[in-house]
Amino acid sequence: MPVDFKLYLITDRKQTKLPLTQAIRLALEGGVRAIQLREKDLPIQELLSLAKEVRILTRQFNARLFINDRVDIAVAVEADGVHLGHQSMPPEAVRNVVGKNMLIGVSTHDLAEAKAAEAGGADFITFGPIFETPSKAGMIAPVGKESIRDIKYHIDIPIFALGGIKSGNILKVMATGAMGVALISAIFAADDITKEAQKFMRAIDFMDRIACDYCTPR
Repeated sequence: MPVDFKLYLITDRKQTKLPLTQAIRLALEGGVRAIQLREKDLPIQELLSLAKEVRILTRQFNARLFINDRVDIAVAVEADGVHLGHQSMPPEAVRNVVGKNMLIGVSTHDLAEAKAAEAGGADFITFGPIFETPSKAGMIAPVGKESIRDIKYHIDIPIFALGGIKSGNILKVMATGAMGVALISAIFAADDITKEAQKFMRAIDFMDRIACDYCTPR
């Protein structure tokens, strides 16, 4: 299963003014094609019910659905993948459960973690925080966008830059070699979710056109 998206939208129902499923629909209408359901504080039954609703939505828009950490729920709703953190099962153990039928993403913060994720069978990583972000304030120092170049030199799987990514800095971030970006509040906290998602997708399309022009023989 290919990593065929470049904007990886992570949910946080506390960041949006709307019911989460409505906010997700608006983001999908704006062009987002990969959603990570990350509502860690929900009881298992509520999370499963929400995951089923989001699975229906993502299928309507031909979008990928990832479940944060909970491999059991990912399997139950036939998600496209699971996303793992530093306290999750290691990717090699998850691969034994899901086989080749799911993508595995792993959160990383330095080169050692990135290399370990790849060695463990991850299909892609998120890497950051690139910039200062409220969710990591005082916990993890920003690594800066230039760190992506070094990570990319050492691993072959796709890198999604995470942390403080906004429509105003996405071009500079992707220019360092990230395949895409992962974000939460830049879209979910926006007054117009669809419009903000479209803004990000236009930036990504612009970078794709530049890459295509650069690689096309003249």
